[in-house]
Amino acid sequence: AIIYPIQGSWVWGGGWLDAMGFSDYAGSTLVHSVGGWAALSGAIILGARKGKYTTDGRVQPIPGANLPLATLGTFILWLGWFGFNGGSVLSLGSATSVIEMANVFANTNMAAVGGVLSAMILTQLIYKKVDLTMALNGAIAGLVSITAEPADPSIGLSVAIGAVGGAIVVFAVPFLDKLKIDDVVGAISAHLFAGIWGTLAVAISDPEASFATQAIGIIAIGAFALVTSTIFWLALKYTIGIRTDEEDEANGLDKAELGLEAYPEFGPST
Repeated sequence: AIIYPIQGSWVWGGGWLDAMGFSDYAGSTLVHSVGGWAALSGAIILGARKGKYTTDGRVQPIPGANLPLATLGTFILWLGWFGFNGGSVLSLGSATSVIEMANVFANTNMAAVGGVLSAMILTQLIYKKVDLTMALNGAIAGLVSITAEPADPSIGLSVAIGAVGGAIVVFAVPFLDKLKIDDVVGAISAHLFAGIWGTLAVAISDPEASFATQAIGIIAIGAFALVTSTIFWLALKYTIGIRTDEEDEANGLDKAELGLEAYPEFGPST
C-alpha cells in the first residue's frame, strides 16, 4: 500500500525514472523485484525455520506437502500472467494494439516455456534428476523475466530471456541456502533475481533502452523497497511479533491458530 505506489509513480506516473528512459512494461522490477526485496528483508529478519540449517552448515531439506497442488498453482499463475502482461497493453482500440497484445501473449508463454526447460535441463545435469520444484519456479522466473518487455522481443529471444531466468533460479536457490536465508518457496530467487535480469534484458530488445539506465532504476527502486520494508518488518517484529513460538512451529500453525491439523496423517498414530 505504501511502497508500490511511490516507486511505481517514478516510472508509470511519469516520474524521474520515466524521464531518464527507464522501461518496465508490466513490472519485472516495479512489481516482482519489489516483492522480492521485501521478501529478502523479511526472510532475514524472521530467520530460518527450525531445523532447516544444522550447526555444521548443512541444509536439511523441508519438502513441500503437496507437489500436485503446487503444480496446479503454478499453472494458474501461468494462465493469470496473460492477464498480467496482456492487460498492460491497456486497450484493444486499434489493429496496432491487437497485434501488440498478440505479441505479448506469445512472448509471455514462450518465456515460461524457456524457464521450465532450462530449469529441467540444468537440474538433470547437476543433480542427475529433474527437480519438479525447480521446474515450477523456472516457469515463474521465465514469466517474471519477460514481464519487463513482452511486446518487442522475437519468439526466440523471449525463449532465451525466459531460459536465463530459469537458470538463475537453479543457482540462486542453493546460493541463498549457503547464506542461510530460508527462502521457503523460492520467491526471492524467482521474483527478485529473475526480475533484475528481466529488467536489464529490456536493453537487448529495445534500442531506446540502455543497460545503465535500467541498472539505475533497479538500484534506486531496490534500495527504496529494501530500506522501507526493513523498517516495517522491524516495526512488526518489536510490536506484535512476526514469529510463532517453537512449540507451535513444530505442531503447525493450522493447529495453533485454527484448532485443526492440515496433515493429520503426518502425526503419531495410536
